[in-house]
Amino acid sequence: MTYATTQQLEDRFGHRLVLDLTDRADPPAGQIDVGVVDRALTDTDALIDGYLKGRYVLPLTETPPLIVDLALTIAIYKLHTYSPDPKIEEDYKMALRSLEMVGKGTIRLPVEGAEPKDTGGGGARVTDRERPFSAATMKGFI
Repeated sequence: MTYATTQQLEDRFGHRLVLDLTDRADPPAGQIDVGVVDRALTDTDALIDGYLKGRYVLPLTETPPLIVDLALTIAIYKLHTYSPDPKIEEDYKMALRSLEMVGKGTIRLPVEGAEPKDTGGGGARVTDRERPFSAATMKGFI
């Protein structure tokens, strides 16, 4: 299951941009190369799965809107063969930061099969040892 589709890329970024990024034939064929788009979407899915696999059961039963948004942002970045527009590059970096937060659990996805990670560090610690420095042991120094 892919997180985004070619049609969603066209709807968000426009037919012209997707055509310009994917039509790599010489001379240009004048149509979107679905193979190029599929390769970028597959790479995007693998990247997203890498962040999700430690926290969620994969494959996801349904794709949350946040993941679709991040997948589109990453895929359009990956379609660029040369330096992308600064806005696209900044959006890509923000998408990676968002995926890191999802992987850490800061951002929670509304899906079934969430696996919360237990860090083991939450809660009060109690020590039953005697204090090494007290009024009785420091007699003469206080």
